Amino acid sequence: MSEKKCHTAFGVYGILLKDDKLLVVNKNRGPYINRYDLPGGSLEEGEALSKAMKREFLEETGLEIEIKENIGVIDFKLPWSWRDFTNVHHIAVYYSVKEIAGELSVPAQFNGQDSVGAVWVSENDVSLDNASPLVIKAFEWLRTNNLGIDLNTYEDWKVLK
Repeated sequence: MSEKKCHTAFGVYGILLKDDKLLVVNKNRGPYINRYDLPGGSLEEGEALSKAMKREFLEETGLEIEIKENIGVIDFKLPWSWRDFTNVHHIAVYYSVKEIAGELSVPAQFNGQDSVGAVWVSENDVSLDNASPLVIKAFEWLRTNNLGIDLNTYEDWKVLK
């Protein structure tokens, strides 16, 4: 049996709610390909967390946002074959955000862009079959006001190709 090797991914993610629906993006690559995910992503070198959140949200959705609060940090671990890694350990900083300008638009495609557009979904619209663990956790936070503190592990995760 081969040894598991884990890639650590770190990113910022925004929770924007309107009419009891959460804004999510459709992913076109990565471990959440062909699933809904929260708008957000990785930081550019030296970039502040808040600046990265605003930039990522605009790039992926077309909306300018204001950050209302830092909700907290939670992590996920799941199987994902990428380069020489077998798993990903995804550390996610969650923010509650407010829309201040812009309109939903199809994002420009460039190297590193993994969103192909944003849609509004209700909690009944999502499951682990069509959404990332980040989206599931966002709805949990909206219900309970608690992200939890323990690592969320998904041993049976299937990357949808």
